[in-house]
Amino acid sequence: MPEGDTVWRTARLLDRALTGKVLTRTDLRVPAYATWDLSGATVAETISRGKHLLTRIDTAASGDRWTLHTHLKMEGGWRILAPGQRWPRPGHTARVVLETTDAVAVGFQLGTVEIVPREREPDIVGHLGPDLLGPDWDPQEALRRLTEHPDRTIKEALLDQTRLAGVGNMYANELCFISGVAPETPVGQVPDLSRMLHRAHQMLDVNRHRAVQSTTGDLGRGRTFWVHGRAGQPCRRCGTRVVETMLGEPGRERATYACPSCQP
Repeated sequence: MPEGDTVWRTARLLDRALTGKVLTRTDLRVPAYATWDLSGATVAETISRGKHLLTRIDTAASGDRWTLHTHLKMEGGWRILAPGQRWPRPGHTARVVLETTDAVAVGFQLGTVEIVPREREPDIVGHLGPDLLGPDWDPQEALRRLTEHPDRTIKEALLDQTRLAGVGNMYANELCFISGVAPETPVGQVPDLSRMLHRAHQMLDVNRHRAVQSTTGDLGRGRTFWVHGRAGQPCRRCGTRVVETMLGEPGRERATYACPSCQP
């Protein structure tokens, strides 16, 4: 599932291409909205909230203010194309098409597509914890939420979007390594949780401005991560083989990578 910085960049992509423009054609390829037509409406903006995308659309004629809520889930993605340009994915995988006079925004394989009145946005994202890349990022509130369940494993807590919004599996693995903490360590036993939160914010903030995600500071191919996806390979710090396990509640386990020596 995409990390928060990827979703932030997607929001900026949609915002640059659509904001202030009138929709000339819309195609919502999900049963609940298949008959909706937002042609003539103006796109006000697109923002991200954690891993959620909110495209705000205003209908001048009726005065309606709608929000198109989409979520990329595992396979989804938005592409901005020129009118007439060939689509990079099969047409049957498209879930949303928003056209203006000079751009076509296509949402492929989106995990969530819904339209709600603007005032109902809190129903969609109100449950989320502080957004690591939001203007209202509040590390103290995130810390309070994380420590509400001190016996929970730190990795599971980091992935819980109601604690803080934006961390996915890659960042959870990398944060545990950089902090020298085993992923299964209970939250209450993490030595400096505030520092871990600071690093989380720092990582996402740096990576949202570049296409290549890196936690090592090295953008070279195969050198961007400390442990994530590197099972069986030597730790970049001590040479011990990186171990892969599955961690999480039954049915929701996530691939977990750690160095047994650096993360005792």
